[in-house]
Amino acid sequence: MKATEAIPSPAKPRIVILLAAASRALLPPLLGFAAFLALWAIIAQQSGIPNPSKTWDSAVKLFSDPFYQNGPNDQGIGWNVLMSLGRVGVGFGLAALVGIPFGFLIGRFAFLSRMSSPIISLLRPVSPLAWLPIGLYVFKEAQPAAVWVIFISSIWPIIINTSVGVTRVPQDYLNVARVLKLSEWKVFSKILFPAVLPYMMTGIRLSIGVAWLVIVAAEMLTGGVGLGFWVWDEWNNLNVEHIIIAIFVVGIVGLLLEQMLLLVAKRFEYQG
Repeated sequence: MKATEAIPSPAKPRIVILLAAASRALLPPLLGFAAFLALWAIIAQQSGIPNPSKTWDSAVKLFSDPFYQNGPNDQGIGWNVLMSLGRVGVGFGLAALVGIPFGFLIGRFAFLSRMSSPIISLLRPVSPLAWLPIGLYVFKEAQPAAVWVIFISSIWPIIINTSVGVTRVPQDYLNVARVLKLSEWKVFSKILFPAVLPYMMTGIRLSIGVAWLVIVAAEMLTGGVGLGFWVWDEWNNLNVEHIIIAIFVVGIVGLLLEQMLLLVAKRFEYQG
């Protein structure tokens, strides 16, 4: 080998490459979380709210027995999370069951879209809690009233995104279907549904976020078992550590729900 020839450097071990990639992915979030904890500690020192260490100790005790039961209004945080998820599941499921077909209809038929547009524009901005008294008046019970609030609050993103997806289907596709004299079901299953699916999944993801956001506020007013009632009960007991823990629980559960729907959307992503 000539002295002037470059000696090739040995390839980096695979473990080194993986560690470097992991550090690039994890370092920014870890730094951000560390900065958040530092800011929290500073604010706690100035304001008197529980600091991260004290909140962590309370969380360890709280989650050591999350499913205890000492009566109908004194249950572990695990039961409260499950009850809130159950209400969200029912209300969100009803919203999807009604909103998806209605979104397809108003996107497919211009007359129906013009007819329903002012109603949607009028009702969509209404605060979710404004619907709660209507639910209590109609259903006479807190549980169905909370489900009603979730339903009426989360249905709009599904309707709007689904209808927008239908209107974005290329007109050439529909012209070909008309020439081939395809039935309305064939148009829906072979043309509309595959094209609208990404828009529909976006609406569903936004809707579940709204539903989880609304349930805590609704449960604060209706009572019973649930995260919202649990937060209000801890405030009445001046247990600020548990309130902070509940904030983290609400955020983590909401994040998990959103990530789950993102995985579902990728699983059913249509490849044209």
